[in-house]
Amino acid sequence: MSSIPHPDFTAARFSHCPDARFQPAPADGVLPEGFFTTTNLPTYVRVGGAWRMPREPRMDGALVLDAQGELWIREGRRVRAGERVVVGFAEDGSEGVYVNTAYLAGEGEGEFKFMTSAVSREKPIDYAHMARVLVDERERGGYPIWVTGPALVHSRARADMTWFVAHGFVGALLAGNAVAVHDIEASIFGTTLGMSGSGEATSGGHGLHMRAINKVRAAGSIAKAVDAGVITNGIMHACVVHGVPFVLTGSIRDDGPLPDVVTDNLEAQVAMREHAVKATMAVMIATALHAIATGNMLPAFVTEQDGSLRELPTICVDSSEFVVSKLKDRGTHQAFGVVTNAQDFMHVLRLYVERDLAARGLPVPK
Repeated sequence: MSSIPHPDFTAARFSHCPDARFQPAPADGVLPEGFFTTTNLPTYVRVGGAWRMPREPRMDGALVLDAQGELWIREGRRVRAGERVVVGFAEDGSEGVYVNTAYLAGEGEGEFKFMTSAVSREKPIDYAHMARVLVDERERGGYPIWVTGPALVHSRARADMTWFVAHGFVGALLAGNAVAVHDIEASIFGTTLGMSGSGEATSGGHGLHMRAINKVRAAGSIAKAVDAGVITNGIMHACVVHGVPFVLTGSIRDDGPLPDVVTDNLEAQVAMREHAVKATMAVMIATALHAIATGNMLPAFVTEQDGSLRELPTICVDSSEFVVSKLKDRGTHQAFGVVTNAQDFMHVLRLYVERDLAARGLPVPK
């Protein structure tokens, strides 16, 4: 992935930049007037004459200096009364905050080219590159987070997702109640939303997802249902067996829900953010709301252990161009859009990952 150079703060244009200004938060969850609003881009704050990067970068947050002198990006609701918050609006360093947008500048402006739109179903999909990045992440011990919608299960991509979980390509799974419900329904009854593997409706199938929920609730949790042999295969089974963490968040329309589902929206954000701050890659498939929610928590970059920066690979897959465009419009500009259905994407990506593993001389799991 592309590296992102740090700005040269010895350059003349930074020589007269002041330290950032701080004001105390007037109350818990209330920011001072004129607080600086963060983006997902590399951000530097001048404190005590030195330019520093805050921890846990994300968009739509505030810059907070804690009692130990550590800089953080915090959502407004998490800021406590009296904490020091950066105030100002400028992003060019003139008020002590610099947002690095220089690396986003493109090349070849003014030259006519085909297929330069950000999202198009006519654009070729470079599966080989995506597979290479995914294998790289696994081999370097990265933390790819996968954000999935129920269409992934209904479209018969369940086996491929299970394969990725089982073989170390998933750091964490973020999804809604429905993904787990229909995956578990498939494990117990062999159907999703009452449909057989061939897509045909089954007798009494409309209630099978409810029966699956009931079995898990009776067991106490998804993990306990796996241990009891109620769930014997599939995505959630693989997560439990291979120790891959998952966050299932609720919505107003959920059946059940499953006992593992976080139904409080703010608690769900906290649970998702625990994984978003560790993400070194993101793959979002067939889910508009979860993709946008996760995208808002992600920085556009990864900070390596040596302090260097690189772009955070973000792949958004949906059969609709609208969903991919919406994610980018909401600020996740680094997202690479793939306009196709979940089944085709997962099948082909797995094929290319297997090829990449073979080319490297690494074991190719079946």
